[in-house]
Amino acid sequence: MRLEGKVAVVTGASSGMGKEIVTLYAKEGAKVVAFARRKERLEALAEELKEEAGSVLPYAGDVSKKEDIERAIEAAVAQFGKLDILVNNAGVMDDMAPMAEASDEKYEKVFAVNVYGPMAAMRKACQVFLEQGNGGCIINISSVGSMHQAAGPVYCASKAALNAFTTNTAFVYEPENIRCNAIAAGGFQTEIANSMGMPNMTGYKRYSQVVGLAAHPTGDPIEIARAALFLATDEASFISGAILPVDGGWMSF
Repeated sequence: MRLEGKVAVVTGASSGMGKEIVTLYAKEGAKVVAFARRKERLEALAEELKEEAGSVLPYAGDVSKKEDIERAIEAAVAQFGKLDILVNNAGVMDDMAPMAEASDEKYEKVFAVNVYGPMAAMRKACQVFLEQGNGGCIINISSVGSMHQAAGPVYCASKAALNAFTTNTAFVYEPENIRCNAIAAGGFQTEIANSMGMPNMTGYKRYSQVVGLAAHPTGDPIEIARAALFLATDEASFISGAILPVDGGWMSF
């Protein structure tokens, strides 16, 4: 088992990529704190995985509230004695509104979840890692939107900020063996589109002209989970500060 004895916190764990990451981590022997807002889904997932080599501790909370994610990390340490891995997976979309039509309300919502939530989680995890003194691993689920015009400016900017958090953290804490990487996800079959609501038609029509937005095939979330598993293992011990595209070739168009 590739994560035997490891302790992880995974946000956005109740569906899509997060659910697949929790599932794969538990099968590979990790003890996982599964964090999301929908408590009933988390409890169902923990029950589903109770016979696996690892275990799942459901933890309901809102990633945009720093006290919630900080307490989830504290719960991992209290329950399992340490923290080895943080996966910042939770995220929301904007409505594809171009700059002239972008709203403060959408900016605040997207940045609260996609930027401030991961920042609070990374800050807390780094504090724990430094106190433990034996390194750690952070994996941020970013997007091709951070480097490609595949969504509105608010979403793209939020994921670009997450990339910056990733590379800076990897650089600063390299001497302490704290690795930090990001996965730039392409189009995937998840519930994130539900967070968009009714798309802004000006933006949607323009972005639909981008090769891949409509024509490029969408991937299965298990592909992200496999990448997140690799980055969490000792096999990736010399990988830090990377932005790994998992996009079916989207960035090549």
